[in-house]
Amino acid sequence: MNTVAFIFARGGSKGLPEKNIKLFSGKPLIAHTIIKAIESKLFSDVVVSTDNQEIAKISKKHGANVPFIRPSNLADDTSKELLSWKHAVQNYTNNIDCFVSLPCTSPLRNYQTVDKMINYYKANTFDLVLGVTRSNHSPNFNMVVKDQKGIVNIINKTNKEINRRQDAEKCYMITTYAYITSIDYIKNCSDLFTGKVGGFEIAKNESIDIDDEQDFDIASYIYDKNYEHKN
Repeated sequence: MNTVAFIFARGGSKGLPEKNIKLFSGKPLIAHTIIKAIESKLFSDVVVSTDNQEIAKISKKHGANVPFIRPSNLADDTSKELLSWKHAVQNYTNNIDCFVSLPCTSPLRNYQTVDKMINYYKANTFDLVLGVTRSNHSPNFNMVVKDQKGIVNIINKTNKEINRRQDAEKCYMITTYAYITSIDYIKNCSDLFTGKVGGFEIAKNESIDIDDEQDFDIASYIYDKNYEHKN
């Protein structure tokens, strides 16, 4: 079975400019995902989709396949990630039995966990499997919306009395850890949640997603302290 890893990395980022190639523990951030994906031997190919020539150059240097450049209209702040997926599978000419998206903003990813996710996908009937992590917040208990007058209300009030977070229904946050699906699903769905989506629980210490400078500093600290020689 051809399991192909795709890394989607656009040039523009407002939260942390050029974050995908910012040096992270001595290497460009995207290089960590490329190198570890290749070393894991889980994938028949590791492909980078980008609109940016510098990202493409760095990706090739570290061993990734960059068979096409993504159009700029699929790489701005408002473009849906799914459209980039559709573009990628339309322009990748080799066979793909299993599509795995590995966002490079999750450098604490453990590839033994990715392997388990892939096997979980293959062993079940989900259209797509994504990573989730337990949340300490619940829309039924300690998450609120605030109106224009500054008044806050619980997002999803229920008839059940909830006095502690532990009494609320378990909630999970979607991580950018990995997304696993098929080519047919990508081609035919209009939204990632169109079909049957499975959640694979990821440990919090693996699931940090870098969106801004603070995330970057936290991830760098954890990586340099614990992860450099373990994944």
